[in-house]
Amino acid sequence: MTDPRHILSVTQLSAGYGEIEILKTLDLDVPPGKITVIVGANASGKSTLLRTMSRLLSPTAGQVLLDGKSIHHTPTRELARKLGLLPQSPIAPEGILVDDLVRRGRHPHRGLLSSWTRKDEEAVEHALTATRTLDLAERPVDELSGGQRQRVWVAMALAQQTDILLLDEPTTFLDINHQVEILDLMVDLNRARGTTVVMVLHDLNLGARYADHLVALAGGKVHVSGTPEDVLTEDTVRSVFGLESRILTDPTSGRPIMVPIGRHGMLDGHRLAEGEGHE
Repeated sequence: MTDPRHILSVTQLSAGYGEIEILKTLDLDVPPGKITVIVGANASGKSTLLRTMSRLLSPTAGQVLLDGKSIHHTPTRELARKLGLLPQSPIAPEGILVDDLVRRGRHPHRGLLSSWTRKDEEAVEHALTATRTLDLAERPVDELSGGQRQRVWVAMALAQQTDILLLDEPTTFLDINHQVEILDLMVDLNRARGTTVVMVLHDLNLGARYADHLVALAGGKVHVSGTPEDVLTEDTVRSVFGLESRILTDPTSGRPIMVPIGRHGMLDGHRLAEGEGHE
């Protein structure tokens, strides 16, 4: 079980690229030991937020705090032991083997001259096994399919064994079967180690299904946050995504599920009447 005192929060955060401001005085408290899923329309600031929370991007105002201390005042190796990031579309060194890439996840735990330990080996093997990439260990990463590469990157993040794990679209390039596998794996990790998981997802329904804490961004700020039941409402979908929808109850998880209407939303050959589909 990881240390529950590791608390990640964002206060009055503004950040962007050049003169383009994406995040605007954003505040966010990440519940420790829980799974937080961030959703929002394109250009709402989801990836920018994760990049700033992981110190890949410097804020123009405000700060990111880890245990009450600015991450910009935390030594790099110390931060990497506590906080891991799987960015969107990561790039692997040309020709690197899967096993070598996943082993890089252990670098924050090893000194400059320290030898490879049994603990390191077990962490890598567990990460490969959990992501079903063990059979790919000796293959070059650049020869893999997009879905295989994504699972390898997730394995590297798992091998790092941080208390907090940030993942930007971890289900990218994956078919629905592997999407569910990766998200189930995050739940396993959270329950077994108490790892605080923060994920950006495009799929609202998967987000609501797997989140303990759901955050909807709009215009570079938190529009609403809370339980999936509190956040995934018709008003939120309309305000954040500009989409009319109906919110039902997922018969499998009991969580809310969003059904988009669209201009051609039909039910038994007829236009879905106002109010139909509510539970």
